[in-house]
Amino acid sequence: MDIRLLRIDSRLLHGQVTTNWAKVTKVNRILVVSDKVAKDKIRRTLLIQASPPGIRVNVITVAKMIGIYHDIRFGLLKVMILVEEPEDARRLIAGGIAVDTVNIGAISFDRTKVMVSDAIAVNDADVAAFSWIHKKGIKLDVRKVSGDGSKDLWHALSEKKLV
Repeated sequence: MDIRLLRIDSRLLHGQVTTNWAKVTKVNRILVVSDKVAKDKIRRTLLIQASPPGIRVNVITVAKMIGIYHDIRFGLLKVMILVEEPEDARRLIAGGIAVDTVNIGAISFDRTKVMVSDAIAVNDADVAAFSWIHKKGIKLDVRKVSGDGSKDLWHALSEKKLV
């Protein structure tokens, strides 16, 4: 399996993903990986219906993603993985999914989180997951769309004295 993009975005599948990232990465499959979303029939159905033309969308659990990643039957897939939370990205990488960069689009704000950019809010669990990923030598690339300049999330976390 060829992982072309691992993206953390609270919105999961939306316009920027379907009109920009899917085209730029030339994927033939989008995998929304979330234990919560996989159990939610309405969200699962809506995400599948939002798929861009010519690209299949599947909603699966983290465990299933790790299993199919190591299954040779899926070797020809060119995949974009979308997760809602940094912890899911950490779990995927810990499960053996090989990436050199994690793209971060947007992480929703709530009262337990601190804003580190105009579109990214983190809590202690998010910072712990990002720290683990960073220590693996994986780049934390903040970009809404591919044409945006790359910003290093680790630098932003450091400036806010969160790491």
